[in-house]
Parts: sequence; C-alpha cells; structure tokens
Amino acid sequence: MTTSFATRARRLALLGGSLAMALSMAACDTDKLLTENPKDIIVADNLYTNLEGFEAGLNALYAQVRRERWGQDESNNELLMIPMVIGTDNGFGNFVSPNERTFQEFGVRMTPVDGFITHIWNVMYQTVNAANTIIARAENPAVKWSAADKARVTAEARLIRAWAYRHLSYLYGDVPINTQESSGTSIRNDWERAPRDSVRRFIVSDLLYAEQNLPLTTTNPGKVTKAVAQHYLAEMYLALNQPALAEQKAQAVITSGNYRLITARYGVRRTEPGVPFMDQFVDGNVNRAQGNTEALWVLQYAELVNGGGGSILRRYWVNRYEQNRGLQIAPEYGGRGIGRLSMTRYAINLYEPQDQRGGTFALRRFYTFNNAATLPAGRRLGDTLLTAFAAERLSDPLWPSTRKWDWASPIDPQGGATFVDQPYLRLAETYLLLAEAQFRQGRTTDAAATLNIVRARAGASAITPAQVTLDFILDERSRELITEEQRRYTLLRTGTWFDRTTRFNPLARAAVQPRDSLLPVPQSVIDANLGRKMNQNPGY
Repeated sequence: MTTSFATRARRLALLGGSLAMALSMAACDTDKLLTENPKDIIVADNLYTNLEGFEAGLNALYAQVRRERWGQDESNNELLMIPMVIGTDNGFGNFVSPNERTFQEFGVRMTPVDGFITHIWNVMYQTVNAANTIIARAENPAVKWSAADKARVTAEARLIRAWAYRHLSYLYGDVPINTQESSGTSIRNDWERAPRDSVRRFIVSDLLYAEQNLPLTTTNPGKVTKAVAQHYLAEMYLALNQPALAEQKAQAVITSGNYRLITARYGVRRTEPGVPFMDQFVDGNVNRAQGNTEALWVLQYAELVNGGGGSILRRYWVNRYEQNRGLQIAPEYGGRGIGRLSMTRYAINLYEPQDQRGGTFALRRFYTFNNAATLPAGRRLGDTLLTAFAAERLSDPLWPSTRKWDWASPIDPQGGATFVDQPYLRLAETYLLLAEAQFRQGRTTDAAATLNIVRARAGASAITPAQVTLDFILDERSRELITEEQRRYTLLRTGTWFDRTTRFNPLARAAVQPRDSLLPVPQSVIDANLGRKMNQNPGY
C-alpha cells in the first residue's frame, strides 16, 4: 500500500482532475493526437490490466479519503475538514487565520472565489473521477481476475465515490453527477446541477452495490467492509426521511456479531491510568487486529514511508499550550498543536462529572509546569495550571482541548503532522443513528434504550424515554463524537444547523445567516460551464 508503484498510481488516478478542471479544459482535436505505447511509465491502459493494478488504483482512492484530515496543497496547514466542524454548535475557530475566519464570520468572507472552497470542490471531484476510472476499466473483459475480485474492487470504488458525493451534497447542495471516466473525448462544459435528494439517491445506489459486494471482514486494516456501506446507508436514509430503512441498516451493523463497543481497558496502555473509552484512540490500539472491536473504518498512516500519508487533526485540535509561561511542547500534552479549532463552551459543559468522554483522560483540563526557563513568578516545576473556559475568544492558549488525537513523533517530537492510524467510523455512531431512526418513528422507549447503551459504556447516567428529543440526540452525538464527526453535516441533515449554531456558538452568532448553510459553487466552475448556465447557490 505504500510502495512507489502505489504512489505513481495515485498520481495517475488523479490525472483526469476534478470537475472544475474538466470544465475549464478546451476541447481537443482528437484526430491529431498521437497514439503512444509507453513501456516505462504507468498509464491507465497498462495499470488496469490485472488485480495488482486495480489495487494500486484503489490505494489512490484511500489516499483521497485521508486528505480530509490533511492540509491544502499537501501541507500542514488549512485542514480540509475545517468547514465541516466549526461554525457549528460545538466547534469554533480559535485562531485569527483566513479559513477559520471564513467559516466563523461568514458574510463577505465566504465567496465563490475563495480558494479553499474551490480546493474542497476539486478534491471531491478528483476522487469521483478516480473512482469512475476504476469502475469503467473494471468492465474490460481482457482483465485477468476472478468475478469476485472484480465485484469487490468495483464495490470499494463505488463506496468511495459515494463518500465524495456525500461531502459534495452536504457542502454545496445540488451538484453535478458524473459517472464517466474523464478523458480527452469526454470533457464536457454543459454540466447540470442535480437536486440534492437526487444526489443522495445516487449515493444510496452506490452504497447498496457496495453492501452486496464488500466482505464482512478483511485482514487489510485500511479497507472498507460491508458494515461501512450499511452505516452510511443508515445516515443517507435518515437524510432522505426514510427512518425505517435507516433502522434496518444500522441494526445490520450492530447485530452482525463483528463489532462491539469498547467497555473494558485493553491494549498497550491498559495497565496505565486511563478509561476504556479513550483506549481506542491510542497508537497501537486503533485497528481491529490490535483489539479495537468498535472500529468500522480506520485511516492508515505511516511516518517516513512512501505513500504513508499524514494527518493534522492533532495539530489543529490540540491547543498552543506552550505559549503559556512555564510550559513547553511535550508528548504528554499531545505534542505540538496550533489550536486553530476548539470545542465550544456549550460542548465542554455537556458532560456529567462521571462521563469518561468529558473527564481528564479525554479532555485536557490542566497542565503542569515543565519549563523552568519561563516559569511565572512564584510558581515551581510541577505546579498545576488549570485551563479556563469562561467564554470563547480567539487565540486562547488555555482553552481545554481533546486528547483523542494526542501523539508526538519519536523522530520529531515537535513536528506538526501525525503518522499513526486514526478511527474514522465507529460503532458508537451507528448506535446513535439507530436511536435517531427510532425517535423519528415515534419509538422513544427504543431510542432511550439505544442511547443508554452508548451512555453506559461511558459511565453516564441512564435516561428515560421522556428525555429523548432531537436536541438530546444531537447533544449525545457531540458528547461521543466531538472532533470526529462532520458536525455541520449532522446539523444540516436534521434541519438544526442555523438554530443550534446561533444558540450555542457566540463567535458565529452575530454573523451567520441561513444562506451560509451551503457553500458557494466555485466561480471558476460556473464560468467554465459554457454550454449550460449553472446557477449559484442563493445569496452569493
């Protein structure tokens, strides 16, 4: 998965580019193109001829998924998921930088010519094109492989195509649906934006195929399985207001016998102080082979390995604690963070005192002085410095931060990126989707029982059916999934984004407008679509 061959294959899979790039390309005179038969480079014609080549192409798709937790232009800055998690009820931008301000102040900052908004569009359509290439090339009868391998490879590609369209539909609303490999003969400039629900039904069709053709389990820790398709189907059916179908798919994951919540200490730190909930985020514990029975999908990373990728979640969610006098960067404080993203005060205060998910093993609520050179007067090494969260403000180095992504490289302890495997989808979220589906069908007793399974694992008190409301379910998702879920998507899907953001995020409250529920379509895409008028989202 990390060979130079796979890396070159990733570049090949992206050569078709995004829809924005395709729209901006001029038509070619195909009669004048030279026919080449390269022997020493990888192109689609000599890559997609056997199972090994298709696996290399799939590696490229998985690398695209990892970009959600990486930076713009392959850097340690501008985390791709910024607009998915801040400007919401439980996340705010704790730094004065352009992208944090765009998705917190909205208004004139969020425009169709914003480069970051265009970047996200491009990444998602690059992913669509790479998936389309694999799906189309799999139909070549000359490929030497089994029918089962063909179906499984196509299913992986279709699931990741669904993953990309899921992002696009939540962020931009109505978007063009493309199912063809982009090439010189298929470049178009007459794209039409499909209605969002049509896009979601297309996503469902891809996921149903994946559900039928993916394995129940896999020995490759980074690969998707049937449960991932079923989990996303549960969410999509909720988005399409089909809670009975959502319940069926969530139950299929939960009752499969392949997954269970982490309820006891395990793994590499089981003898050290800690709680079961947090063990699943520890390096060495994340994959199923390492004892993590809760993981549905784990993103794979490796340091100093060609194709190993990297994540900057830690960099963005761990605070700039070293800016406080008497502190310096240390592994026990999560390594080097820049604290651009933070939990809102509302989110921090959602936890009961005994809830593992909000305790000191999960949220960093204090530091001990470790830098003698900068100690404040009257303080000693080892003294405690408490975090403070009276009110959200920008560039606050003492705001509490999550410990889910703590990690420091033994090679470069002050490095910005993280190179350890990370949970991406967990069974706990499947339970929460099930509870929502039950609630939407008016079955609050069943919903309370489902929520109590998740709460009991964390040590939280049991609730009664009378306490089950949509707001409670959303609060429980925040307690469980803070910094993991794309919170904006959850709130948009439930029709609560504007209300809850204005109620619980004081830094966004004054600026956010209903218009901001959708990002603008990049102007470069609209301008290049010369064959058909493409409308902009309202208000831009």
